[in-house]
Amino acid sequence: MAELLPLLVSALVLGLLGGGHCLGMCGGLMGALTIAIPAEQRGRRLRLLLAYNLGRVLSYAAAGLLIGLAGWAVANSPAAMTLRVVAALLMISMGLYLAGWWSGLTRVEALGRGLWRHIQPFASRLMPVRSLPRALLLGALWGWLPCGLVYSTLLWAASQGDAVDSALLMLAFGIGTWPVLLATGLAAERLTAVLRKRGVRVLGGIVVILFGVWTFPGPHQQWLMGHDVSTPTHAPASGHQHH
Repeated sequence: MAELLPLLVSALVLGLLGGGHCLGMCGGLMGALTIAIPAEQRGRRLRLLLAYNLGRVLSYAAAGLLIGLAGWAVANSPAAMTLRVVAALLMISMGLYLAGWWSGLTRVEALGRGLWRHIQPFASRLMPVRSLPRALLLGALWGWLPCGLVYSTLLWAASQGDAVDSALLMLAFGIGTWPVLLATGLAAERLTAVLRKRGVRVLGGIVVILFGVWTFPGPHQQWLMGHDVSTPTHAPASGHQHH
């Protein structure tokens, strides 16, 4: 678990500070979810927003579990070291994106547009949302919207070589996106403004970049974790010690 903890923290940071990108993708939907509900019914607004975001986060975790199975197969092959290097590079790229220094991650959104064309009609039929089950289902479908940040996080999570760990990392990432999207849906501009501040985003980006450097295979992990992680760690005898 000690080895997974910094990765979970990093996933939370990615979600929290990546919320600005999420606003561009889901911000309009947050308003649409509550536009038909009178302002005095704040409790009902919150319940619908929570249900929608729960569905969305669960879809991230499901995707993490599925792609994590593929990552497990690679991690138990000679390509395991390459997978770890790719994970580190993705993490550094995400840190650069969050800090506003590089936006190349958005190019990977084209990967999911074909799938989204089939899902979008079903999602559209659920609106307007007037019940919790519809909000939950809409979130579960909307979680598959093409998003460079989500896709990159998915690939990074899969590189851990464990389907359960991958699902947990995507769950943590999804939970991290909650504050911004909930604040938007509830018109809490103050919190949104704080998370969008340049200094906050740069600090978060630097933290994620440092986690990316830590992810690179090398003796530094042996020093930090107290054991040799430069050898394969996903064999049945040792790969699941943190579970």
